[in-house]
Amino acid sequence: MNATSRQVRVAAVQPRGFPFDSASAVDRVCAATAEAAGQGAELVVFPEAFVGGYPWGLAFGTAVGGRKPAGRRTFGRYWEAAVQVPGPETRRMAEAARSAGAYVAVGVIERGAPHSPSTLFCTLLYFTPAGELAGLHRKLKPTAAERLIWGEGDGSTLPVVETPFAKVGGLICWENYMPLARMAMYGKGVEIYLAPTADARDRWQATLRHIALEGRCFVVGCNQFVAKEHYPADIEILDEMADWPDVLCPGGTSVYDPLGQPVAGPLLGETGILYANLDMGDIARGKFDFDVVGHYARPDVFRLAVNEAPSRSVSGEQRQ
Repeated sequence: MNATSRQVRVAAVQPRGFPFDSASAVDRVCAATAEAAGQGAELVVFPEAFVGGYPWGLAFGTAVGGRKPAGRRTFGRYWEAAVQVPGPETRRMAEAARSAGAYVAVGVIERGAPHSPSTLFCTLLYFTPAGELAGLHRKLKPTAAERLIWGEGDGSTLPVVETPFAKVGGLICWENYMPLARMAMYGKGVEIYLAPTADARDRWQATLRHIALEGRCFVVGCNQFVAKEHYPADIEILDEMADWPDVLCPGGTSVYDPLGQPVAGPLLGETGILYANLDMGDIARGKFDFDVVGHYARPDVFRLAVNEAPSRSVSGEQRQ
């Protein structure tokens, strides 16, 4: 078989939420990875902020010009639920990838990042079948109220992971509305584009289809199924969720091919694992008439410069 026509089996996991409960989320990562590998998956994808939790409905006691003590205490609890990279949680997930013999991508809330040890980041981790952390991506621009709780990543964490079957990379949630960020990923040759998210709306499917068509790549959109009952009952600020529906996020996990056609999903209103068999030859066939960084590009007119250096608030200077 021609290498470009290799079939790759991908699993996109839509789990229930475990907000403020990283241990249970990691348990689910390990179990679902083993289950998916048992069904032949070579790449297993989990949603945005799955380990640590995406806190739908919570304002952490904030208003313009004020913060409530209960909100600070809840944020402290959220910070404690975040994971360090590397740390015990990442070691467990790496071992799950090694045992399964699969590549695994997991959305986490990260704390203890270099140069920003007390700031939280919404981060996507990539593990290899050898049980190694192959790369991570910190969300460049948290959206709206996410900026209350997460910091901004920099250009040093924009990996595309080389695997035997494809170049794998992507962006998190509404980063995918940033045209230049998408272009940076296309420029790195991404073939399986991951778009973990917390957006369950129908219009998000149009975004995933557009990325597939624009990048002529496979797109894996991955979300959680989360209800109010998944939150710990003793969270002090649960009253902030009073006007929210019982189901906070119905999911919407899906997979699209390089011509924007649905391969699997969307999965809505339940937990589950979507499986998709991807024909990698579809990428070259799709780029026959459109290659955004190839024959359809105009570098004489348009160019993108990406700063991939780490961004430090304090930098020491040595003088002679």
